[in-house]
Amino acid sequence: MTSAAGPSVKGANTALGLTTFAFTACFAVWTIFAIVGVQIQKDLGLTETQFGLLVGTPILTGSLSRLFLGIWADQYGGRVVNLLVMLLSALATWLLTFATTYPQFLLAALAIGIAGGSFSVSITYVSKFFPPEKQGTALGIVGAGNVGAAVTKFAAPLVMAAIGWEGVANVWALALVAVAIIFFLFTKDEPELAARRRSGARPRSFASQFEPLRNVQVWRFSLYYFFVFGAFVALALWLPHYLIGVYGFDIKTAGMLAAAYSIPASVFRVYGGHLSDKVGARTVMYWTFLVSVVVTFFLSYPPTSYVVDGISGPISFRLATGPITFVVAIFVLGFFMSLGKAAVYKHIPVYYPKDVGAVGGLVGLMGGLGGFIMPIVFGLLNDLTGIWTSCFMLLFLVVSVSLIWMHFAIRHMERQAAGATLDALPQLPEMQPIHGEKEARALAPKLIEDWRPEDPEFWATTGKKIASRNLWLSVPALFLSFAVWMVWSVVVAKMPQIGFSYTTDQLFWLAALPGLSGATLRIFYSFMVPVFGGRLWTTLTTWSLMIPAFGIGFAVQSPETPYWIMLALALLCGFGGGNFASSMSNIGFFFPKKEKGNALAMNAGLGNLGVSAMQFLIPIIITVGVFGALGGNPQIADTGEKLFLQNAGFIWVPFIALSAFAAWFGMNDLSTAKASFADQAVIFSRSHNWIMCWLYTGTFGSFIGFSAAFPLLTKTQFPEVNVLQIAFLGPLVGALSRSLTGWISDRFGGARVTMVVFLMMMAGTVGVLYFLGNKDQPGAFAGFFACFIVLFFATGVGNASTFQMIPAIMRKEIARLEPHLKGDVLLRQSEKESAAITGFTSAIAAYGAFFIPKSFGMSLAATGSAATALYAFLAFYVSCLLITWFVYVRPGGLLFDVESGRAPKLSPAQAE
Repeated sequence: MTSAAGPSVKGANTALGLTTFAFTACFAVWTIFAIVGVQIQKDLGLTETQFGLLVGTPILTGSLSRLFLGIWADQYGGRVVNLLVMLLSALATWLLTFATTYPQFLLAALAIGIAGGSFSVSITYVSKFFPPEKQGTALGIVGAGNVGAAVTKFAAPLVMAAIGWEGVANVWALALVAVAIIFFLFTKDEPELAARRRSGARPRSFASQFEPLRNVQVWRFSLYYFFVFGAFVALALWLPHYLIGVYGFDIKTAGMLAAAYSIPASVFRVYGGHLSDKVGARTVMYWTFLVSVVVTFFLSYPPTSYVVDGISGPISFRLATGPITFVVAIFVLGFFMSLGKAAVYKHIPVYYPKDVGAVGGLVGLMGGLGGFIMPIVFGLLNDLTGIWTSCFMLLFLVVSVSLIWMHFAIRHMERQAAGATLDALPQLPEMQPIHGEKEARALAPKLIEDWRPEDPEFWATTGKKIASRNLWLSVPALFLSFAVWMVWSVVVAKMPQIGFSYTTDQLFWLAALPGLSGATLRIFYSFMVPVFGGRLWTTLTTWSLMIPAFGIGFAVQSPETPYWIMLALALLCGFGGGNFASSMSNIGFFFPKKEKGNALAMNAGLGNLGVSAMQFLIPIIITVGVFGALGGNPQIADTGEKLFLQNAGFIWVPFIALSAFAAWFGMNDLSTAKASFADQAVIFSRSHNWIMCWLYTGTFGSFIGFSAAFPLLTKTQFPEVNVLQIAFLGPLVGALSRSLTGWISDRFGGARVTMVVFLMMMAGTVGVLYFLGNKDQPGAFAGFFACFIVLFFATGVGNASTFQMIPAIMRKEIARLEPHLKGDVLLRQSEKESAAITGFTSAIAAYGAFFIPKSFGMSLAATGSAATALYAFLAFYVSCLLITWFVYVRPGGLLFDVESGRAPKLSPAQAE
C-alpha cells in the first residue's frame, strides 16, 4: 500500500491545495511560449518547423526531468524538491528577456522547461497523504493544475499588449517565486518521509527504483499518457497559432479561444479522478479513447470544395469546420483528455505504491515528450503538406494505436483468466445451436501442439515437410512486402516526367518515409507472431499491402493530387517493411539449430528479391496498359512517351490476394511459439539485443537504405545515365548473396564472417567516395556502380551472418543468465528470445531506409555533394567492425569458443 496515513492526517488538505496551486503556476510558466512564441516568431522570421521546435523545447526538459525529479521526491521529500524546481524555473524565465537570437531562445526554453518536472514531484508528494481509495480524486485535483496553460492563454496576451513579451516573462517569474515561498512556508513534509527520518532509515537506492520500469504495463501506461497529456500540451501550445492561421483571429482572441480547450482539459481532471475511483479506470480510458478517435477524425478533415457531376449539371459544395464548431469539438476533446489523464494516474499508486516517483515520473516523462515532439511534428507536417489539419491527422493515428493496444492487452488478460471457457465457444453466435466437439475441432486454427525440430527422427518424418511448406509460403508474402515497401524508389524518379513539380528534397522525403514507417512498425510486428500466431498474422499483414498498392495506383494518375496524400501513401508503404520482422520471427520457430541460419537466409534473401524485382519490373510495366480501361488513362511524359505509372501499384494487387489466401489455408501455428508481449519484453534487458541492433543496422540498414536511395542519388550525380535500367542489380546482388551465403556463416561462424563484411563495406564506401570526387573523369560511373555492387554484396552476406549470430549468442546467454532452466525448457526460452531479438533488430535496422536517403538529401542540400553522408557511413562501419571483434571474435569474446570449435559441452544438469 502507499502510506498508512489517511486523509485525516494533519496537513493533508493543505498539502493538496497548495501543491495544486504551485503546479498551476509551474504549468503557466511551462507553456509561456504558446503566447510569447508567436511574437518571437514574427520578430525573428521563424519557419513553422522552427516555431514548433521553440514551443516544444521547454516540454523536452520538463519531460526528461520528470523521471529523476520523481525519484528525488521519493528520496528527499517532495516539499524541498518542488521548492528548488520553482526557484530555478523562475530564474530561467527572468533570464529569457536577455535572449536575442534563435539559439539563445532555444537555450532559455530548455532551462524554463524544468517547470514541467513539477508534476512528478507533486503527484509523488500528494500521494503519500491519501489512501488508495481516495488517491484518484486527490491526484486528479493536482492534475487540474494543467489549468495553468489557460491562465497563460487568458492573461499573457493582455500583459503582452501592455508591456511586451518581455514583461510577460518578468511577471511570470516574480509570481512563481512568490508561489514557491508560500508553498514552502505553509506545507509540511509527507508522513512517510517524516517517519523515515524518525527511524533513521536510509532512502531506497536510486538504482532500485528503476526496477518496475521493466514491466511492459508501465510502458503501456506511458503510451496512453503520451496522448492524453502529451497531445493536450501540444495542442495547448499549438492552438493559438492554429486559430490565427486558420481563422484569422488576433492574438487576444486566439488565446481566449484556446483557453476554452485548456480549461476543461485541466479542471475536469478532478472529475476524471472521481470517476476512476467510482466506475474504474478501464471504463474511463475506453470512453476517452473512443471519443478522441471520433473527434480527431472529424477535425482531421481539411476544408474541401467539391464539384459533383449531377443529372442537371455540376453541383458545387464545400465542407469546412467553422470556428464555433471547431471550439466545441476542441472542448469535447479536452474534456475527455482530462478524464483520461486522471484515469492513467489512478493506477500508479495502487499498483506501484513504493515506486510512485519512478513509475509516475516515467509515465509523466513520456507524456511530456509527446508535448515536445508533437508541436515539432505539427510544424513539420504544415511545411510538408501545406494543410493545417495535418496535426489532427497525427493525433488520430496516436489515439487509434493507443486504443488498439489497450483493447488487445485487456483481451489477452481475459483470455489468460478464462481461456478454456472462451475456446469452447463457437466462432459465431449463430453457430451456438449446432456447436459441438466435432465442429469445434473442425473450425479450430491449425495449431501444432507437438513440435520437436531438434529431434532427428521427428524432423525427418514430420517436421521438415511442415517447416518447408511454411517457409515457401512465407517467401512470396515477404517478396511482395519488400516490393511494395520500396516501390517509391522507382516512382519518385518518374514523377517529374509526368508533371509532378516536386523539389529534390520533397522527392527524397517520399523515398525515405516508407523506411521510417516500416521500421517503426517492425518494432511492434516483432512481437506479434507469438501473440497472434504466424498463420493469422502473415495473412493479415499480407492483405494490408492492398491499401498502398491501390492508393498509389489512383494517386499518381493526376499531378493535381496533393503532396500530403503522397506522403500518407509513402507512410502506408511501411506496412511492407513491417512484415519482415514478423516473418523472420515466425520462420525461426520452425527450423532446428543446424538449419536455422540457412532457412532465415532463404526467407530473408528471397524476400529481399522483391526490391530488385520491383526495380526491374516497374520501369517495364509502366510502359504498357496492362489493365486496359480498368487501369486508367496513360500520362504523357515530357518526352512525349505514354506512361502508366499507376501500374506501379496496381500490378501487385492480384499477387497480394493469392499470397494472402495461400498463407491462410497453408500455414500453421506452433504452440511452442506462443508468448505474450510481456514474456518477450525481457529482451530489452539483454545487452546483446542492443549490440546486434547496431551491427544489423550496419548490414541490413545499409542494404535497404541504399536500395531506396541509389536510383535518386545516381540521377542527381550522373544525370546522363538511365539509372532505372540498372538500379535493380544492386538489390538483386544483395538479395542473392543473402540467400546463397547463409551456409558460410553456419560453417565458419557468423561473427567471423561479419568482420569480413564490414571490411568490404569500408572498402566499398571509400571507392564510392573516390569516384564521386572524380565523377567528371572517364569511367567514373562504372567505378561508382561497381563499388555500390560491392556494398550490396557485402550487406547481403552480412544480413545472413548477423542473423546466424543471434541464436548462438542467446543459447550461451540464457544458459548463463537463467541457470535454473534445463533441457528443452532452456532451448525453448533461447528460441523465443532469439526470435524476438531477430524481429526487433530488424526493426531498428530498417530505419536505414529512412536515414540513408535523408542523409544523402541533406548532404546534397547543404554541400552539393553526397560525400558528407558517405563519410558518416564509413565511420559507422568502422565502429561495427571494432564492436564485432571486441565483443564476439577476439579470444575471450562471447562466440570465440563456439566458432573455433572449443565450445564446452553442456553440463549434465543443463542437459537434463
